[in-house]
Parts: sequence; structure tokens; C-alpha cells
Amino acid sequence: MSDTPAVSVDGLVMRYGDKVAVDGLSLTVEQHTITAVLGPNGAGKTTTLETCEGYRSPQQGSVRVLGLDPVRQRKELHPRIGVMLQGGGAWSGVRAMEMLRHLAKLHAHPLDVDMLAERVGLADCGRTPYRRLSGGQQQRLGLALALVGRPEVVFVDEPTAGMDPQVRRTTWELLEELRADGVTVVLTTHYMDEAERLADRIHIIDHGRLVASGSPLELIRGGTVTTIRLVVTRPFPPGAPDSLRAALGDETVVSQLDAVSLLVTGPADATTLAKVSRWCEEQGVLPESLQLGQRNLEDVFLELTGKELSP
Repeated sequence: MSDTPAVSVDGLVMRYGDKVAVDGLSLTVEQHTITAVLGPNGAGKTTTLETCEGYRSPQQGSVRVLGLDPVRQRKELHPRIGVMLQGGGAWSGVRAMEMLRHLAKLHAHPLDVDMLAERVGLADCGRTPYRRLSGGQQQRLGLALALVGRPEVVFVDEPTAGMDPQVRRTTWELLEELRADGVTVVLTTHYMDEAERLADRIHIIDHGRLVASGSPLELIRGGTVTTIRLVVTRPFPPGAPDSLRAALGDETVVSQLDAVSLLVTGPADATTLAKVSRWCEEQGVLPESLQLGQRNLEDVFLELTGKELSP
């Protein structure tokens, strides 16, 4: 394996008018891995990936993919990468298989089109015009278009959005097979189970900055490792997270998941559970469930960004 990263982002800054979308971001993607880039909506992940794909020029900093500048060395790089956009990528009136065969002819050594269509689940809709495909079917076609040219690096944006569970699992298996064959996969996703299942490494960005990197296990084990999930029978009173945090101490992070659920992250033992129960009594709320356990990747994301990962 070459020592050159598949993707290298160094001090990237991107602005839209007065808004800083990417703020001095640096990260690397090693070759022959699956790397997930996660972040809340507006975190800068799409702008970052579009810059890696050559659709935008860095305003400050640098980006290299397979050691090449995606803008200045576009002709050298583009035959070696595949890009799956979250939406679009095909003419509205073209039939799915027509689009796939057309794109295959533009590559020197494309994959077998019929085999690829079967693997991504296009066989039953190959003669359907793009505009009449369901969201999940459009995603399948987008993935096939990204893979047909045998890329060395493939960027996939929300690869399983809108897919049914069976096709979703098949897509996971296909991405894992690509990694085994030496392809580097860079993906964004709003599904935590997808990132946890597939990714060798995860980069979490927020407000255009890198806030954490590591394998799923490293991120879950890092810092505080225990959580308490408190679910009550009716909505919490205003200021509940701050009130509970004050009762538990500064080492604890309290995040409100929804109107009736709180997540407590920090040192948790029998004494902590007793304090939570006492707080519930003082606030006049009735617990429906009180669960102690290790945090998961969703807990880590919420702790780092203060937001849930949602479409």
C-alpha cells in the first residue's frame, strides 16, 4: 500500500459571502479504507467533499486526491475516481440502464453493466425513465454510475437514503467488497448504524472544523463511557437539562433528546442513579425508564456537536 493518503485536506477554508462554511479543516483518508465524514446539517461536509471531487476550488489551504490537485489536474484524476451525488446525476427522461450503459462506454475498462445492475438492484427498473424512479431507485442508479468506471477512490453521499432494508444491506456488502478489492470509499451518511458498521475511520466535523477522528470503537471508548437514558411519562419542565446537570455536577453532560427523553453522559454509578431519581421526585416527573449503559456513536456525536444526526 502506498504511503500517500487517498485524500488529504490541509487547512481548507471555504466561504459563502460572509459565512465561513469550512474553517481551517485538515483531515486525511488512508487508501483501501472506508472513511465516514459525519456532521450536522450545515457543518461543511458537503462543501469539503465537493472540493475533493474538483467541483470547487479551495479558497485557502489545499486538497489532494491520490496525490493530485482535483482542479488543476482534473483530467488525470477524474478517470480514477467515482462520485455518487445525493440527488441528480442523470437526465430526467433517460432510462436507468441506458444511462448506465452510456457512462460505461466513456471508460476504458468498465465493470460489466448487467452484473453491476443486478448487484445494486436495478434489474427490475432498468427500463424506467429516471424521473419516474423512486428515491431509493435513484440512489441505486447513482451508486452504479459512480462504480461502473472501476474507480480507485469513490465518494458516496448518503448511499442508502430511501432504500428498503434488504437493498440497504446489499449496498453495505458491496461497499465492503470494494474495500476488500482495494478501493477507497469516502461516504457521508445520516445513519449512525451505517457509519458504525462500515467505517474504518470516522471524521466528525462541526461549524467547518474537525472535532473528532478515530475508529468507531476509539470514539465510543474515548472520554466518558457511561450513559443514563431517562424517559419520563410527560414532557420535562423548562430548563430540565440545566437543572439536572446542576444536581449531578460539572463532570456530567446532560442532553435533551426529545420532549420526554434526556441523555446523561459521565461518571455513572448507583449514587448517580439515586441523584437522578431524587431529581425526578423534586421536579414532579415520573420516570418511565431509567437505563444505564455504555454510550454509542450517536451519543458521541450528540456530545460533540450538541445535535442529533438527522437528514
